[in-house]
Amino acid sequence: MENSLSKAYAEVLLILSYMEQKYIDMIPKKLLELFNEEKDKNYQPNINPNISLAEQNLQRKTLALLAMLNLNYWCKDENEKKELLKMYSENDKKIEAEMRERYNPDNLFKKKEKVEQNNEVKEENTEIIEYKEQNIFKKILNRIMKFFKKNNY
Repeated sequence: MENSLSKAYAEVLLILSYMEQKYIDMIPKKLLELFNEEKDKNYQPNINPNISLAEQNLQRKTLALLAMLNLNYWCKDENEKKELLKMYSENDKKIEAEMRERYNPDNLFKKKEKVEQNNEVKEENTEIIEYKEQNIFKKILNRIMKFFKKNNY
């Protein structure tokens, strides 16, 4: 059994222990037995019943199992199931769109081109600065001026 799935089973069982008995009774006994048999016995989930599930650091598989339990066993009628499926579908589409935008190869190359253009601009700016050496007469004049300024104070 996969380690993260066995941890998810342990988290689901702990969450179920905080729920009303009527919700636990709606789940088939064989499924609850599977959760008990396959859970990670060494894993102690850290779940606070006073904080919403969205704010807790739950495994992704735990959330998927809870969504499956909600859809298959806790929905009251077909309309509620359809609404949930619609909501899950919309969430999946949003995630896919974000992933497509983030990892689209075309966008990766565009970003690289922008970085290269910015580097070229920086190089141009550094080349614009010109250094002129003072001639010997100006150097002497500046030293004389410094000498008089020191003596005035």
